Amino acid sequence: MGSPALGNRNNGQRLGITEPISLGGPTEYDVIKTRELEKYLQDAGLYESKEEAVSREEVLGRLDQIVKTWVKAISRAKGLNEQLVQEANAKIFTFGSYRLGVHGPGADIDTLCVGPRHAARDEDFFGELQRMLSEMPEVTELHPVPDAHVPVLKFMFKGVSIDLLYAKLSLWVIPEDLDISQDSILQNADEQTVRSLNGCRVTDQILRLVPNIQNFRTTLRCMRFWAKRRGVYSNVSGFLGGINWALLVARICQLYPNALPNMLVSRFFRVYTQWRWPNPVMLCAIEEGSLGLQIWDPRRNPKDRFHLMPIITPAYPCMNSSYNVSSSTLRIMTDEFQRGNEICEAMESNRADWDTLFEPYPFFEAYKNYLQIDIAAENADDLRNWKGWVESRIRQLTLKIERHTYNMLQCHPHPRDFQDKSRPFHCSYFMGLQRKQGVPVNEGEQFDIRLTVDEFKHSVNSYSSWKHGMEINVTHVKRKNIPTFVFPGGVRPSRPSKVTWDSRRALDAKASSQAASKSPEVKGVPDGHVDGKKRKRLDDNVDAQSRNGKCIAAVPCAAEVHEGSTVGSCSTKSDHMDTNNLAESRREKDDSNITNGLTYFNDVEELLSHNVEVDRSIRCPPSSKEFSATLDTSTSKEAEKLAIEKIMSGPYGAHQASQEELEELEDDFEFKNQAKISEGITRCSHSESSTSNAAGALSSNGPVPSTGLQSNGGSEELEAAELTPPVLNPIPPAPVAQRKPLIRLNFTSLGKAAGKST
Repeated sequence: MGSPALGNRNNGQRLGITEPISLGGPTEYDVIKTRELEKYLQDAGLYESKEEAVSREEVLGRLDQIVKTWVKAISRAKGLNEQLVQEANAKIFTFGSYRLGVHGPGADIDTLCVGPRHAARDEDFFGELQRMLSEMPEVTELHPVPDAHVPVLKFMFKGVSIDLLYAKLSLWVIPEDLDISQDSILQNADEQTVRSLNGCRVTDQILRLVPNIQNFRTTLRCMRFWAKRRGVYSNVSGFLGGINWALLVARICQLYPNALPNMLVSRFFRVYTQWRWPNPVMLCAIEEGSLGLQIWDPRRNPKDRFHLMPIITPAYPCMNSSYNVSSSTLRIMTDEFQRGNEICEAMESNRADWDTLFEPYPFFEAYKNYLQIDIAAENADDLRNWKGWVESRIRQLTLKIERHTYNMLQCHPHPRDFQDKSRPFHCSYFMGLQRKQGVPVNEGEQFDIRLTVDEFKHSVNSYSSWKHGMEINVTHVKRKNIPTFVFPGGVRPSRPSKVTWDSRRALDAKASSQAASKSPEVKGVPDGHVDGKKRKRLDDNVDAQSRNGKCIAAVPCAAEVHEGSTVGSCSTKSDHMDTNNLAESRREKDDSNITNGLTYFNDVEELLSHNVEVDRSIRCPPSSKEFSATLDTSTSKEAEKLAIEKIMSGPYGAHQASQEELEELEDDFEFKNQAKISEGITRCSHSESSTSNAAGALSSNGPVPSTGLQSNGGSEELEAAELTPPVLNPIPPAPVAQRKPLIRLNFTSLGKAAGKST
């Protein structure tokens, strides 16, 4: 089982599509911090025991024997001669976290069964093999998913969770030493086989394209753990899954080939904080191939132009592994990258530790408004199927809300489900909601997403395998009314007493914002912003000034906009944590100053050479020469900025799709006519009131929808969606006063509901 052995070194050859950013080796500080990181991951329980590792190997060996027996049985049943029956073979490969060597205790094993041309997927794999497995006492929880994008058999084998895919090759006999990394293996393969093979081919290619596999594995373990703690590990929710994180980490390993995990984690955040999406992340050049399979190329494929965060797989056919990312989830992840970068910089000056980096994201404290999606079924099997379908559609709800509110209402889906133990065969999903930062708030202005939610429910209820008892309800719930079953032990926590990095940043943002509101207004500069050079000096010297006890409150920060605060001459309401605002302005500042102060470098080679020397100094423990250390750090960061900019310059970055192209290319079941109708029907006149100066100082790129979403202070149940086809000629809407409110969200503190839903 598996693939040919892979070496740990690149033998001096360059890996990746560009030169490395730094060839600097580890310092003593890096060695110490890497040991601390490894111990932290070990103590966190991320490594399986030797007994469990042996058990997994035994299960894989047994599974390999089963598929070999299966293929001989179906060969004989199909009338093949005895020689072909004896030569008939099938082979098990692994991929995913297990193949990468970063799986933890209890993790499932992604496996692939490769069979000959006469072993059909539907008749034999989901027929005879499924029957054989169902009769084995060591196999439990057998769950076939033949209609999935990548068909899979899910089951437990002696307590080990297995996901088994199938690939039918055009060979009569599968050799035991089969190398599936060769592109010729895809010859005459159907689409499901190509997709099934892709996991193994990509995993093996990643291991070939990193300079040091052990450093890659430790760094990837760290980033996977961090992503789960921060709530951004979920491909189906619109964040990133295991393969996405592996590709991002592998690219950092290529850019810093001699670095230890401590530095790789730090540079991960530094690079992706500055990354200008949708520039793609690629481990190797995209090959056209000779089989005519479609590859990712926004220059030729219109659908590819709308991908917001392209992370390209390295095996043919190269494709975007992160097409699920939406504008809201991209914003959340870039904010998290910024936070990680700030913490790693603080760690270098002993102002933070690994605990700080891995602090869990306080999802149920971060927003004032949430959507709660409740689903139920009549038994465990139905609930499992229903959950899988609903989870695959929640991303569509995020996209619909963004589109129908012109991206003014932002969504943050929680990546996991929650179960109320008092209600069997039931679970809930949650989604945080907030107004887009920087959008002026008019008193009483609300968002109405009733048709959007109805559309989502209609789409979910179109499930082809729907059974009686499968239900879905969507409600708006305020933070204070979040059900207790989402909290550990079923107990709602009191106000947070532990001071975290996020809470400290929120306090700093509030203090700085208050100071900024007292400072003179900067004439000729947009409110909340300062001259680029001032912002540059602020960023470069903030660490040194904070260590020397100096105050920089006189300089306003662009994004410190929170409820009740004033920045410059603007007053804007926001219901999200202030740290996200700060991170957003920092990213804008990085982009605007990407080449500031770099003109003294003659070329990139000189810059990279310089970077190798200064890179060592910034990773050492802080010395007493604060000013000199700050200059070295700033110079190294500027060098890296220019190198990152060079890396991002390629043929794919400038191709973006328009909103009209998106709607034309949407490949899921959409009610396009209802989406158009909602623009007119859901506009409700909001009450006139005196507005803050923000209305004149800030403007959005598009129309801000006047809406009718308003909270009653508790939870409101949505009416059942009318299961009707799209209306081509809409009936004029009834007066607003006659409509029954469904979901109402109020993002201002003064607006009151005219009435409560009944």
